[in-house]
Amino acid sequence: MVKFDKRFLQRLRVPLGFLFAIVFIIFSRPTPLLLAIGGVVALVGVAIRGWASGHIRKARELAISGPYAFTRNPLYVGSLILGIGFTVAGGVWWLALIFVALFLGIYLPVMRVEVDDIRQIFGAEFDEYERNVPMFIPRLMPWKKSDGKFDFQLYLQYREYRAALGAALAIVALAAKAYFFG
Repeated sequence: MVKFDKRFLQRLRVPLGFLFAIVFIIFSRPTPLLLAIGGVVALVGVAIRGWASGHIRKARELAISGPYAFTRNPLYVGSLILGIGFTVAGGVWWLALIFVALFLGIYLPVMRVEVDDIRQIFGAEFDEYERNVPMFIPRLMPWKKSDGKFDFQLYLQYREYRAALGAALAIVALAAKAYFFG
């Protein structure tokens, strides 16, 4: 029996995302109303990702402030919301099914691999965090007060602005498709 390498999915998620984006743009059928609704939803996803990036110091400090007080994976929550926004804007139901299947098939195993990595780095501190903060679906109230403030330098360091630029370009592409081919 062949053992599946979950880390392979970590490396595959970005290229698959670009491939899906191309398929998505080709087959989408945006309308002005769907673009407006989907664009707002996508903007929420971008904002969550940006907020999360300003609170994480990868492998140096366990992130428990900001959105990390609600969910252990706010970057992925933001990505899901961003993707949902685009599938709404795209106006084709089967593209939404493909997106959800890709998201679940890639990100759930990636989150599990990352748990093992984080546990090795932070040990008991992570164990307590894991017991109190859900892996994905956010808590209604933050786990505990933290003095962690959003750090714009971290946002820049992790180049999270690329997600915002990519989202803006995708909305422009969908708007152009709606205008010229709608």
